[in-house]
This record gives sequence, structure tokens and C-alpha cells, in this order.
Amino acid sequence: MTVDSAPPRALSPEHDEDPRVAAWEQRMEWPLIVVAGLFLVAYAVPIVWPDVAPEVRRACSFAVLGTWLVFAVDYVARLLLSRHRWYFVRHNLLDLAIVALPMLRPLRLLLLVSAIQRLNRAGANAMRGRVVTYAVAGSALLVLAGALAVTEAERGAEGSTIQNVGDGFWWALVTMATVGYGDTYPVTITGRFVAVGMMLGGIAVLGVVTATLSSWLVQNVEETAQEGRAERRDSTDDLWARRGDVEGLVAEVRALREEVSRMHEENRTARPSG
Repeated sequence: MTVDSAPPRALSPEHDEDPRVAAWEQRMEWPLIVVAGLFLVAYAVPIVWPDVAPEVRRACSFAVLGTWLVFAVDYVARLLLSRHRWYFVRHNLLDLAIVALPMLRPLRLLLLVSAIQRLNRAGANAMRGRVVTYAVAGSALLVLAGALAVTEAERGAEGSTIQNVGDGFWWALVTMATVGYGDTYPVTITGRFVAVGMMLGGIAVLGVVTATLSSWLVQNVEETAQEGRAERRDSTDDLWARRGDVEGLVAEVRALREEVSRMHEENRTARPSG
């Protein structure tokens, strides 16, 4: 009798998490979040203060380039550590875009998206906690990044209504909230691409917040229903326990009556006849 000794089927890359990549990402989570914060400051300074000294502007440019190099090194390191490199490339297209498109200034803000993802992994363990962290951080950074990008693209353009960071923040807020008053709007191609990203991001964040709120309400309703069922079970158990106590007392009273009757009968039998 022969035994089938076929080798076990290899796990697909989706189910075969590379521990080396996971360990690297865990070590680099907070350092890259700090680097992304430095990038945001360096990117924002020349936009918020357009008349800043040339030395400061040059330092900010070097800082932006340095942060891009850090993220590029991180991507290459994770790629080299991965056992399934094509799978890694296909499922990390955002990181690839960050590395491959360093010269397109608005797309440099993709670094912030990567930082949000890492902040999400480093946050709360509960699913709803991660969603809330992602939504809050994503909303704040989306407004900030959109305001900076549209201000940089629109400042000085002919017919532009966005000439400073204040205008940019107002436009970013009303656009992300899908209100769109129309008092400020982009006129350049780059600014309109930023507007498309802001609108899509606003819809996505609104959906996340709505889904999270719905999940919270459903969970509260389920917990309330479970507590009600538990209370009803406890009440039923108490009722049966009390019924058992009453039946026990009735049995004891019946036994006492029988005992009294028996003693009375014995006394009457033992009494001498006169």
C-alpha cells in the first residue's frame, strides 16, 4: 500500500508574510513619521513665507530632498528584504510613486500619505481605533497638504483667487467638506488636479466617518440588546429559584403538619382510658 507523499502546497505571497520586512517596518515606523513631519515643515515654509531669505529657502530644498532620499532608502531596503519582490512592487505602488516622482512638487505630498499609513499601523490595536486615527490624521493632513499645494500652484497666476495661505486653507476646507462656495477656485491645471484629489479625499473621509459612526451605533444597540437578554435570563433564573424556595417551604410545612398529627395521635393512643 503506497502513501501519497506529495510535497505540501506552498503558501501564496498573500499568506506568507515576510518577517524581515515586518521587522524593518516596525523599526522604521516612528522615524519615518518624524521625517515626514520634517518634510512638511520644509515644504511649507517657502509657501507660507514667500519672501523668506534665500538661505532658508535653500535649506528647505535640501531638507525636502533629504526626506525623499530617506523614503527611497526605506523602499529599496524593504524591496531587497522581501522574498516576493514582484508582489511587493505590485502592492506598494504608492511607495513606488513617492520614489519615482520626486521632481513633481505637488506629488511630493504623497510622502504624507505614507506617513499616515505608518501612523495608522503604530496606533491603537482595535479596528475602530485605527479607523478613527486614520480618519482624523488623514483629514488634518489632507487639508494642510491641499492648502499648501493649491497656494503654491495658484499664487501669481492670472485670474487666480487664491493668493495666500489663508485663501488656500479656506478653499481646502470648503472643498473637502464638499460645500464649494465658489468664492475661491483654482485656475491652473495643477490647482485643478489638487482640487480633484481634495474632493475625492473629502468623500473618502466622510465615508470612513459615517461607517465608523454606524458601526459604533450598531455595536451599542447589540450590546444593549444583549444586556436586556441577560437581565431577562437573570430574572427568569431568580423566579425559578424563588419558586424552588417556596416549594421547599411548602414541603417543610407539610412535613411539620404530618409530624404534629403523628405526635397528637401517639399522645391520644397512650392516654389511659378512664
